Amino acid sequence: MRNTLTSTHCPYCALQCGMNLTPAADGRSVEVSERADFPVNRGALCGKGRTSPAVLSSAVRLTSPLVRSAAGTLEPASWEEALDRIAEGIGGARAAHGADAVGVFGGGGLTNEKAYSLGKFARVVVGTSQIDYNGRFCMSSAAAAGGRAFGLDRGLPFPLEDIPRTGCVILVGSNPAETMPPALRYFTELKENGGTLIVVDPRRTRTAEQADLQLAPRPGTDLALALGLLHLVVAEGRTDEEYIRERTTGWEDTRAAAMAHWPEYVERITGVSVPQLREAVRLFCEPENAMVLTARGPEQQAKGTDTVSAWINLALATGRPGRPLSGYGCLTGQGNGQGGREHGQKADQLPGYRKLTDPAARAHVAQVWGVDPDSLPGPGRSAYELLDALGTDIRALLLMGSNPVVSAPRAAHIEARIRSLDFLAVCDVVLSETAELADVVLPVTQWAEETGTTTSLEGRVLLRRRAITPPPGVRSDLEVLHGLAARLGGEGSPEKRFPTDPAEVFEELRRASEGGPADYSGITYRRLVEENGIFWPCPDQRETAEETVHPGTPRLFLDRFATEDGRARFVPVSHRAVAEEPDEEYPVLLTTGRVVAQYQSGAQTRRVDELNSAAPGPFVELHPRLAQRIGAAEGEPVAVVSRRGRAVAPARITTSIRADTVFMPFHWAGEGRANTLTNPALDPTSRMPEFKACAVRLEAVRP
Repeated sequence: MRNTLTSTHCPYCALQCGMNLTPAADGRSVEVSERADFPVNRGALCGKGRTSPAVLSSAVRLTSPLVRSAAGTLEPASWEEALDRIAEGIGGARAAHGADAVGVFGGGGLTNEKAYSLGKFARVVVGTSQIDYNGRFCMSSAAAAGGRAFGLDRGLPFPLEDIPRTGCVILVGSNPAETMPPALRYFTELKENGGTLIVVDPRRTRTAEQADLQLAPRPGTDLALALGLLHLVVAEGRTDEEYIRERTTGWEDTRAAAMAHWPEYVERITGVSVPQLREAVRLFCEPENAMVLTARGPEQQAKGTDTVSAWINLALATGRPGRPLSGYGCLTGQGNGQGGREHGQKADQLPGYRKLTDPAARAHVAQVWGVDPDSLPGPGRSAYELLDALGTDIRALLLMGSNPVVSAPRAAHIEARIRSLDFLAVCDVVLSETAELADVVLPVTQWAEETGTTTSLEGRVLLRRRAITPPPGVRSDLEVLHGLAARLGGEGSPEKRFPTDPAEVFEELRRASEGGPADYSGITYRRLVEENGIFWPCPDQRETAEETVHPGTPRLFLDRFATEDGRARFVPVSHRAVAEEPDEEYPVLLTTGRVVAQYQSGAQTRRVDELNSAAPGPFVELHPRLAQRIGAAEGEPVAVVSRRGRAVAPARITTSIRADTVFMPFHWAGEGRANTLTNPALDPTSRMPEFKACAVRLEAVRP
């Protein structure tokens, strides 16, 4: 292979940092170098991005299909045998129990082309409604709240470059210093420009250390906190009455709900003092421009949608959304968490962010797919509900790019449900903990070995480009779906409707998204290269060859919101307790999150020596007073016990966390698996599980 440089993007978080790749002499690996021309990271990369080529090594990744033998072990097999086994497993379950006995589970790391094809495969070839993806665990609550307030969900309705130019940012439940380090510069530049940063987090994180003010609420009380701030905004006469009158609806009921949450009441619920509440309101309201940004902290709750709505209400009452350098936004976590749900692998959506229940949407997509709209199944189960139904209603599962044995709440139960399946097929780069349980495992290409688009947390559609040839024995997910479509049959040569060329898939995606909320029809691969990405919506407005193309939409809502009347919707909400409050038996709250050197379930990053040296395993972060109470010592094992199970990890004793709270990162399997403990209580709107708060007790582990 020629020693050529390829400009592309990191395979990890939703920043999708730009990087350059140069193939090594063997043509199987690459070297990463700075790509200063990409505006999001401007050349900076975190440790995960710098070490991302390590997972390309055949020493850590899969290079042959694996099929479970009669003896119960996974053994190498040919592609033809492996695909035949999957078709037999899916087809057998469908024939015996109906199409909905087959589940399909995707991932927020899949490219738009893969996510689109997976949703199409589930609905057209298998005919199942039972499809969802792990992005349901990422920002579904923010998506639901944003949709009902603004009529449209795009994580950030403005580019990251606006953050340093605003006057104040309230950052709720986010730790970009560890989850997306190159993004921290936007907040440091905000402060350098004279702006202020307010961080809401029960832990004194590396991000919180940068804040002008930290509010440290008890986990699960972010809703009360936002309501208390709104109460003070009203009481102090800081609302923007003209904006409320001209650009919103629903204020009166929302104001009444907020006024029931007086500051002293909120202080008792959250632990945040009244003076801190007043100072936060002052810092947020005095500048002309300000933003509220949320992340998993307020969203991963059984009331996450209402919690995000409360923060949106605060932004609306002060006249922020739809104005330059102001507004509300959500920091997406997974690499393609935004695009992953826009194009059809979510249980209730069709490509273009269309609703599966909308007859016009069904007709449009069915026409592109060449099928009868009535043949498309309706909405299926959400992610946790789908996983919980495995082995009972759902007998066979095709899983792409996810590791729920580690990442799902109540993980031991979900592992048992997966083991009870009649048939499991997994497509992955590595042999994850979930893949180890499969009947068939398919080795698939990864970021540097394939071309495809992703959509960043800004709503910027980007093109990842192939830099090297995959090893022999490895195929793309698109080739997998093509081969399965050919085997599972159906009218109209289904394999021809599942092309293996990502550019061809993207052209179909453009047509399927046309006219939808997430309209990609004006975006082409060529434009993505030339313009360094394009913000959706970007309709194809050309009617003649001379007409100019749509430039994309970096900033939404400047003229009107995406509702029928163009007005934003206040949604009245009230505080309610976490689904599982502490009691005498389980007196402490557990919250979970990430560390800088690992990513998601750790399936890939735990195979990189440099990252493992920095973060070798799980830990339990607890306050010295709590450690003294249970007799725990620094570095010694501590058992954390919930109603769902027990996890053991070394103690990390620090004053940076509340004394009534413990923290565990969720990247590891085994006895330190944090999600063994977490509560699957679901938000009634978004169906997001309550990862961020559950009742536990702690026990020092004696030798």
